Amino acid sequence: MREVLQDKFKNFSQALRKLEKAIKEEGYELSLDGTIKRFEFTFEMSWKALKKFLLYEGFDCKTVRECIKTAFQTGFIKNEDLWLDMLDSRNKSSHIYDEEEAKKIYEKIKNFYVEEFKKLEEVLKKRLSGGEK
Repeated sequence: MREVLQDKFKNFSQALRKLEKAIKEEGYELSLDGTIKRFEFTFEMSWKALKKFLLYEGFDCKTVRECIKTAFQTGFIKNEDLWLDMLDSRNKSSHIYDEEEAKKIYEKIKNFYVEEFKKLEEVLKKRLSGGEK
């Protein structure tokens, strides 16, 4: 099971690095589209990693929302509202046709979501190394 946790952590970390890179890209329109796509992917990797880590600790969540709530209750994440907002943005981004809505999500990614992913990354890294519970 530990190997599965390490794989999920690695996939999430790699997705996060690519998301950080997308934010720094030149060319706003391409950056906007690419960043949103990478956000979607990073979000998927983050909640799937959370799901495995929670399962390892005895919590079996079935849905993204349930995993977010359980992660908050167990201390994996500190800002449940922001994670639920990230879920909402991920759901909206799959069907975005309005450039203004895309820009709003992009700004949230850049100003809030990446930092929240980094916080999760640190928590998962500590838990993998046998630290914080």
